[in-house]
Amino acid sequence: MIKNSELFNLDNCRFKELLEEKVYPQEVLPAIHDYILVLGIKLENDYIEIKDNVWVHKTVKLSSGVEIIGPAIIMEGTELRHNAYIRENVIIGPGCVVGNSCEIKNSILLSNAQVPHFNYVGDSILGDGAHLGAGVILSNLRLDKKSIHINHEDTGLRKIGAFIGDNAQIGCNSVLCPGTIIYPGIIINPLTTVKGIIDGNNNKVEVERL
Repeated sequence: MIKNSELFNLDNCRFKELLEEKVYPQEVLPAIHDYILVLGIKLENDYIEIKDNVWVHKTVKLSSGVEIIGPAIIMEGTELRHNAYIRENVIIGPGCVVGNSCEIKNSILLSNAQVPHFNYVGDSILGDGAHLGAGVILSNLRLDKKSIHINHEDTGLRKIGAFIGDNAQIGCNSVLCPGTIIYPGIIINPLTTVKGIIDGNNNKVEVERL
């Protein structure tokens, strides 16, 4: 299994304890909901609770049509563009961009991550500076609805999207299959279907096939 420490630099992460107390990224996903509720009430006055369990920093840019369903925390300097949909259990770190008609669900975006154009991010973690090109989809459910395997090990979870390391770049209109892991700094070409683990040596370890 791939550890959080292999994918994400948490030195300056405001919510690093969530990722540090769990060894593997898939272990983080079920813990997001409760963690937001604990962290939210501790946030300083620069954060405004705009609705129940939705905390937004006063510097966040909210365009028209943005919908946020809590629990969620949106941190300083982030921009949520027209019709962005934040759908429960989401932490978006400082300096991020969530663009037009993008949907984020049960996920974490670390600092400066960009999800700018028509993207779906479900049950995923994006590292510092990670970028999704236009139309990139992080698929989070197998067609047969069975639990997702990572490196041939059963996670016990039916919904896992992708874990994308710091500064990785995913080209336009690519699809990352459930349980995909992208190591830091990797570049995925546009129009690519990605499965398994893409590491720093560009090796690929296939997820168990259907």
